[in-house]
Amino acid sequence: MATSYPYTQYGGVWNLTSQSQAQGAGTWATPPVPHLYGWGGNGQGQLGQGNRTNYSSPKQVGSLTTWSSIGLGGPFVLASKSDGTLWTWGDNTYGELGLGNTTYYSSPKQVGALTNWSIVATGLYHSLAIKTDGTLWAWGYNLSGQLGIGSITNYSSPKQVGALTSWTKISACTQTSFGIQSNGTLWGWGRNNYGQLGLNNRTNYSSPKQIGSLTSWLAVSAGYYHTMALKNDGTFWVWGSNAFGQLGLGAVGSYSSPKQVGSLTSWLNIAAGYYSSFALQNNNTLWSWGRNQYGQLGQGNINTYSSPTQVGLLSTWSYVYGGNYSTVAIKTDGTLWSWGWNPVGELGIGNITSYSSPKQVGSLTTWTTALTRITSTIGIAKT
Repeated sequence: MATSYPYTQYGGVWNLTSQSQAQGAGTWATPPVPHLYGWGGNGQGQLGQGNRTNYSSPKQVGSLTTWSSIGLGGPFVLASKSDGTLWTWGDNTYGELGLGNTTYYSSPKQVGALTNWSIVATGLYHSLAIKTDGTLWAWGYNLSGQLGIGSITNYSSPKQVGALTSWTKISACTQTSFGIQSNGTLWGWGRNNYGQLGLNNRTNYSSPKQIGSLTSWLAVSAGYYHTMALKNDGTFWVWGSNAFGQLGLGAVGSYSSPKQVGSLTSWLNIAAGYYSSFALQNNNTLWSWGRNQYGQLGQGNINTYSSPTQVGLLSTWSYVYGGNYSTVAIKTDGTLWSWGWNPVGELGIGNITSYSSPKQVGSLTTWTTALTRITSTIGIAKT
């Protein structure tokens, strides 16, 4: 059975080197390698197919393999490979591709020539990346200081965030960014209009600011205007906008500092979506809450929930990612499932019908990660 690990969400980072790939036990004549697939909306070439055609089923992105970390921004993708190279494609209005220009590309382009990139994350129009030396880098749109470099100037090439060499995890969404350092401290910067930075105010910051003084943070997930974070004791905490109950506290009402959700210590993964939230417990059950107008909570209805509610009765989930109005999840058998809004085929099931309950995407049993945002989806499967 595949092992599930905490990860940052919505802003789009999933470091495959930290996940046990136990799906498909046995021996392989030719060892499988991670191939990248894209489907759904492709108006800015974000599916990496060399065109701007929408697809309602997964399409492999070129012939490159060994993808290790992927981020899906608004209409662009940032990805690193196991050889330490960094690649990008799609929209580039604000230089978010990191190529030193604002030209759109519909096929993968390498960012510079360095081979020490490790983990990536993306906001709506900005990018974050950690190098193997623990340094943090940012580029793209910077109106609210989301790049963390002490200004609100846009940059089309990577710029180092401070001088620290201790960054281990990152997450981003819209105009906010978060990072966790090796000592377990949590940091936030960028837009803070709903208190989503967790700093007990609504002030924007253009440099990283520590959230409280705790050293027990394990994962962070940036949603549209709300944030989720997981501690190493299995508790999870939320703050920011709560107009649709997306904080899971049983009521509406925003908070600008962390609030614990319930008293359970069995939470394993977290995923903040647009106005919705998702989490996995260590028994492989899947839970969702918040806005649900397109069935993105997977509850078989379009009702809003302000407290965590289990999705079905299965205890076979290993991964979940909440997008704008659609959701993707992976089971312990390596199959990929999706649900929610589907106007251009972002669910990947060969049609444009929306669903409020999980539907399997194809028949592969080797999926390791998938990300969805706005109307596009990307994922990695070992084939």
